[in-house]
Amino acid sequence: MKSITDILEQRISQAIETVTGQKDCPALVGVSKSAKFGDYQANGVMAAAKKAKTNPRKIAEQVVAELDIDDICRPPEIAGPGFINLRLKDEFVAGRLLEINSDKDRLGIEKVEAPKTVVVDYSGPNIAKQMHVGHLRSTIIGDCISRMVEFEGHIVVRQNHIGDWGTQFGMLCAYFGKKITVRDYTDINFLSSEEVLGESEEFYREAQG
Repeated sequence: MKSITDILEQRISQAIETVTGQKDCPALVGVSKSAKFGDYQANGVMAAAKKAKTNPRKIAEQVVAELDIDDICRPPEIAGPGFINLRLKDEFVAGRLLEINSDKDRLGIEKVEAPKTVVVDYSGPNIAKQMHVGHLRSTIIGDCISRMVEFEGHIVVRQNHIGDWGTQFGMLCAYFGKKITVRDYTDINFLSSEEVLGESEEFYREAQG
């Protein structure tokens, strides 16, 4: 199932080409930044008018007259120097929802024809510090992004970039060598994981100081 943006892009680009005689004239359709301007907005008329060296609003009026989108949108509106604002018809939206609902497995989302490899870095924990809620947040966001991109058919590489392998970790090693003697190893008390994390954090602060 083609996206609404792709459908509008194709039809408006064709209208721009018909009006201006120029090929490869993208309509530059995108979701409107404000609902008061409609659901979608096409900004490609500006570039086409510049190439044709003519008034963009005049071109926009001709494009709107040429457009065949009555099955999708209400009558388009021209704003400013040549922006085309578009509002979807309620019946079109209802039809799309029914069509999406009928495809239980993919909800009408097609896989991409040319998959790309996408690397998603989750939380980037610091191995010399305790993890905190911020790591959990970015990990969940990273997983959501990975699932969506993978659903589209792309190859996803999930990773956690581990930090503090450089100077900071070297400082810990150097401080450890100064603080811990051979005799200390004979008096080691095995600690719980919580105690180890707490002492590691304190040790990190001392090493940085």
